[in-house]
Amino acid sequence: MRENKNISADTNDGKTVAIIAYLTIIGLVAALVMNSKNATNLGRFHIRQSIGITVTALVAGILRFIPMVGNILVSVIGIAILVMLVLGILSAVKGEEKELPFIGHLYQKWFSVI
Repeated sequence: MRENKNISADTNDGKTVAIIAYLTIIGLVAALVMNSKNATNLGRFHIRQSIGITVTALVAGILRFIPMVGNILVSVIGIAILVMLVLGILSAVKGEEKELPFIGHLYQKWFSVI
């Protein structure tokens, strides 16, 4: 009986880490710390997705310096990032390891060290 309780506790810890990872950069850092103490596959998966979204947002911010077209690109990418955040949070709440559309598989590959 105890083993079942531990498995569900690990699943809940993984879901908690997964959800927290999407809540700002501070949440991402907190999720990294929490996951380093009690690593779960679900937590690592969503931390990688969240890091990818964060890096994408930072790179998109640099595009703002391109005259005329930069602001339009940043606006479009900003909407895509918002959609990715919502999809990531929904996946984390459900406890699923569902990659984000179009680029999620690359995040898993690029940040596989985590």
